[in-house]
Amino acid sequence: MSTAVRHPAVAGQFYPGDREQLLRDVRRYSAVPGAKLHARGCVVPHAGYMYSGHVAGAVFGRLALPARFIILCPNHTGLGEPLAVMSQGTWLTPLGEAAIDTGLAEALKKELPLLREDPLAHRAEHALEVQLPFLQELSPGFTFVPIAVGTGQFEVLSALGIVMAKVIAASGSDVLVVASSDMNHYESDDETRVKDALAIEQMLALNPRGLYDTVKFEHISMCGYGPAVAMLTAAQRLGATSAELIKYATSGDISGDRNAVVGYAGIAVL
Repeated sequence: MSTAVRHPAVAGQFYPGDREQLLRDVRRYSAVPGAKLHARGCVVPHAGYMYSGHVAGAVFGRLALPARFIILCPNHTGLGEPLAVMSQGTWLTPLGEAAIDTGLAEALKKELPLLREDPLAHRAEHALEVQLPFLQELSPGFTFVPIAVGTGQFEVLSALGIVMAKVIAASGSDVLVVASSDMNHYESDDETRVKDALAIEQMLALNPRGLYDTVKFEHISMCGYGPAVAMLTAAQRLGATSAELIKYATSGDISGDRNAVVGYAGIAVL
């Protein structure tokens, strides 16, 4: 088997490169009250921890996390295949190694030929990497399948969701589908909150087609709508019946700049 290692691309930039500081941040952001929720899927943001770590941490801290994950992220770099997976090896963060779930990845590729083996799409992509320290601290020993989504075709996103549900059901184990996404980008705080509320409404209604159409029609610059559409499709087929908005914020809450913000939503699909 390959011993491919994916090295951190944004440690020391999006999150601390120092192990002890990173642990302190992850523990602080994920120390949230409330009974643990058993989720089929979730949406978490992926900006620098100083801006959105508190939203991602609020989600991961509220969930009863399993030992296996499929993590979907947008492809910000534009490199590689439209649906890019890595099925072998490990990813490194300052907290150590996170192992790829080879069995789960191979099963997904077998069911969906559009899912192509492609480390290039992941090499410099931050949106998935920033989730791993939370899982390393809160679900030690977990395995995961990394998928970078570089297509906006609804039929492809829906197919990915259907296949994920089929493979997860066949696995006989608990697998959480994580959709990494920020919300609206670089408009005023007021406008961003209005637009984001429209997209969040569709996600809380477990409506993948509604989310897709709303993002397109309302010109919402939600970078991970593709991962969210696929996650919602999978979660529905796995029996999800509700969703909860765990936390919402904008970058303006931290920076104080309300003129051009990015929105962050943390959602659990139950």
